[in-house]
Amino acid sequence: MTLDITQIDFAKGNGLIPAVVQDADTLQVLTLAYMDEAALRETLDSGQATFFSRSRGGRWRKGETSGDFLNVVSVTPDCDGDAVVVKVRPVGNACHLNRISCFGEDDAPGLGRIGRLERTIHVRAQADPNDSWTARLIAQGPKRAAQKVGEEGVETALAGAAGDNAELASEAADLIYHLLVLLHARDMVFQDVLDVLARRAEPAEDQG
Repeated sequence: MTLDITQIDFAKGNGLIPAVVQDADTLQVLTLAYMDEAALRETLDSGQATFFSRSRGGRWRKGETSGDFLNVVSVTPDCDGDAVVVKVRPVGNACHLNRISCFGEDDAPGLGRIGRLERTIHVRAQADPNDSWTARLIAQGPKRAAQKVGEEGVETALAGAAGDNAELASEAADLIYHLLVLLHARDMVFQDVLDVLARRAEPAEDQG
């Protein structure tokens, strides 16, 4: 990770800057903490989120006592250089109350559920195929996963044409799950799909 620390304005906050910690996959806000220059440098050097604890009056690396580390993906300053967003992949819970997030009890709300499901698929892919349907499907290769996407697509279409809303939602969930498995089998992630959608949206924006 690279970040020009000289561009960060620690003076404005009497030596501290707020650090908004966000799950890199689900985009859920996990916690708000503070960093001094030393904590930010240690975060960049170690790859694990390190903060300045105002209550303890010193350095604090999340996970040193609990084991719930925050592995850093990126650190991005705001436009004024007096705050940062720290995107992480958490190991365990971010909140000391043993919750995913310090902000409420929801786990990956909204579209963040896609990121959470991708993480679950990644874990299950390492399991014994005899014990996990996901691992077994991935072990059979992309063609088998693609076949399942086709099957679930037909079932979703049929539910959309003749089923009730509950059936359509259930079949659509199966379709999305198997699509994510297929993407994993091809060493892709859902962000690859979102990137295509973003590029397709650009001409429409230009046209007003």
